[in-house]
Amino acid sequence: MAENDAVAQTFRALVEGADQKFARVRDIPAYGRVTSHYYFQKVFKAYTRLWKYQQEHRGDLLKSGLNRWEIGEIASRIGQLYFSQYMRTSEARFLVEAYIFYEAILSRRYFEESKGYSKDLGVRFKELRFYARFLLVSLILKRTDMVKALVDRFKAVVEDSKAAFRETNFKEWKQVVQEVVHFVKVDTAFMDVRPLRYCGMFDSHPASLPYVTRFHAKKVLKFQDALLTSYHRNEVKFAELTLDTFRMLQCLEWEPSESFYQKRPVESNGNGTSIDHSGASGLIDIKLTADMTDPSLTPNPRKAILYRPSVAHLIAVMATISEELPPDSVMLLYLSASGKASPSSNIAQMESSGGSRKSSKNKVTFQFSQEQNSNMSESSINHKGESSGYYDSCLWFGSRGHRGSNNLYPGDIIPFTRRPLFLIIDSDNSHAFKVLHGAERGEPAALLLSPLRPAFKNPSNADLSQNGSQFTFFLTAPLPAFCQMVGLSSPDTDSDVYNDAENILSTAFAKWEVILCTSTSVDIVWAQVLNDPFIRRLILRFIFCQSVLLLFCPSEDSDQYLPACLPHLPSSVSPNSEVVRSSVVRLAKHFRVADYFHFDDM
Repeated sequence: MAENDAVAQTFRALVEGADQKFARVRDIPAYGRVTSHYYFQKVFKAYTRLWKYQQEHRGDLLKSGLNRWEIGEIASRIGQLYFSQYMRTSEARFLVEAYIFYEAILSRRYFEESKGYSKDLGVRFKELRFYARFLLVSLILKRTDMVKALVDRFKAVVEDSKAAFRETNFKEWKQVVQEVVHFVKVDTAFMDVRPLRYCGMFDSHPASLPYVTRFHAKKVLKFQDALLTSYHRNEVKFAELTLDTFRMLQCLEWEPSESFYQKRPVESNGNGTSIDHSGASGLIDIKLTADMTDPSLTPNPRKAILYRPSVAHLIAVMATISEELPPDSVMLLYLSASGKASPSSNIAQMESSGGSRKSSKNKVTFQFSQEQNSNMSESSINHKGESSGYYDSCLWFGSRGHRGSNNLYPGDIIPFTRRPLFLIIDSDNSHAFKVLHGAERGEPAALLLSPLRPAFKNPSNADLSQNGSQFTFFLTAPLPAFCQMVGLSSPDTDSDVYNDAENILSTAFAKWEVILCTSTSVDIVWAQVLNDPFIRRLILRFIFCQSVLLLFCPSEDSDQYLPACLPHLPSSVSPNSEVVRSSVVRLAKHFRVADYFHFDDM
């Protein structure tokens, strides 16, 4: 008995020490290049020691009262560590390791089989947090089958909790369930089988590869850092990840090889027993220097993802990243936010004939918020929606009240143009940021600006709170965005037809890639980032988005419906150029939606 007590006492001390180190690294900011590797090694070492100790003394610990949920909690902490390290580094190996640990907790039912489980409210909350964290990891990894299973289990546990603990309010957990159900519904609304991440099978075009390889600008910038944030009322989100940042996050990463998703094999240790290297039942194999991607590929750019930041915090993070940006590197800044500060949203409709204009069924409805324009005074915005000054118009980050402190103005970004900047603004007030072009303080910035209004065949799709941003969707998943725009859904589209459409788009991108890499008129701002596969893919998708919307939207007020880029891309890939226009025509005819477009008017 004394020996069991000593083992239990040592175990509790190891748990306390590991938890203290965990609390320290949890508070380290997930942005900037301040090294945290040393601290993570220390906390991983502490949990490795703890895990090995409980494995070696499992029998004695069980006799002294160790619960299975305590083992699950340790494994869950390790999963959290891996996930937090992924969020700091964007290295896929950490995300996959987190998944392995969480999957092992689920399969071994550590929380479910605890003695007295149904009566322990604290254990129940630990289980709920485990499901929420595992869901987030599975969503980012696009493990669709696991997500569906986890959602069903999560819903069942929440319902059971309400019945088992009647005196406890589980309203917040019900809201979490509703969030993830909505998020999954929107994320899986289209049959797009290809990943959002950069995948060689889909995104490397053999026809254009030689031209991309030979292309070399006078100055070449490396893309290593990005800042992503969005702030909209009632936007689709789960936990602290909004749908728009979720899509952009994946768009800026390599797709890991399928082999990296598989568990490590179970190996014999030579004495008749086995060591399971899956992560949650044997030795914790922490190889912080190992990599899980093709060594010939550039690393994933680090991404600071801010959830509903204050403007002061946003600017502070921008300053940190800009200050620590390596030489000859570019920072990508993605901002998705409303251009006004209004407590409510009034939706209006404007109908305009589409396609042949011979039938009312061909009418295309364009939905937009009247507030997008009424909020901005005529003295600040000219008839094209462009700002007349650096502080006349803004993006809005924040809740009701304190509007001045929640406003991000074009002038707030100017100081950061002392370093190379690739700026993507998705807003109903994005064109106000055109004033940045020519106002840079050191390096000319690349600007991709969204339309002021979305355009859809089906008016219900225009609700950002239901589907996310159309412009971001085009940049991250162009074919599903096209289908959503014209009102096509997965049940409406044959898989072979959809796959052929993917080939049409891939062929078009390869042609445009050759044009960009051989053009003598491409601005240095674009030329210096064309070597980067992630940014090059964004540029190609912008060209597609711009041409599609030009041909889809009515000619009157067309500026409201079109994205803009500054400086301008070569005229050879303009929306009306034959090589771009013909690809849109071919795609529309392939889906039999050509009547929705204004091909004859151009």
